[in-house]
Amino acid sequence: MKKNILSLFVLATLSLTVACKKEATTTDAETVATATESSAVYKVDKATSVIDWTGKKPAGQHTGTIAISEGEVTVNGDAVESGKFTIDMTSITVTDLTAADGKGDLENHLKGTGDKAGEDHFFNTTKFPTGTFEITKATAAEGKTNIEGNLTIKGISKNVKFPATVVADANGVTITSDVFTINRTEWGVNYASKSLQDDLKDKFINDDIELKVTVKATK
Repeated sequence: MKKNILSLFVLATLSLTVACKKEATTTDAETVATATESSAVYKVDKATSVIDWTGKKPAGQHTGTIAISEGEVTVNGDAVESGKFTIDMTSITVTDLTAADGKGDLENHLKGTGDKAGEDHFFNTTKFPTGTFEITKATAAEGKTNIEGNLTIKGISKNVKFPATVVADANGVTITSDVFTINRTEWGVNYASKSLQDDLKDKFINDDIELKVTVKATK
């Protein structure tokens, strides 16, 4: 009986975890949204705007951040109309390691710098120092805003869709996405992908990267 209860608990926990981490819908790049004349324009506060990421593999996971260095959001009333953001790929930081644990080595590997310079394993920030996200549509639904936009990484643009909470007033706007996942290989980030290499055994890295986007913008 106890085993049955435990099994049901584990199943429920796994189901809840999957439900909370939604995979973003990905399509080809679309036409960028434009603002109306009556909309308010807010500039991104780069000190408080960030992308949190989680990458996983069989042996565990790593977490980190990427800075949003500039951009703007246009809002009509309390509804987002358009927006464009620059992602500083050279700012990739690993947050779950210390220097003694190899923090610098992993950051260099992700960026393609240091002793990994010239290698195109992950984001190759020497060649592609920035990425962008441009809103193509924002639709209110069930108390949230479904944000759609063209995400460009390593020169490849794909349209992604994810739910977010939008709080707007006269002073500014905050956009906080739910945790969602993207398949990194769609942007040419192919290192140790099991879907592209069938001889990795348990040395692969998951294709899906979990992301949470926080954008704060003020006048």
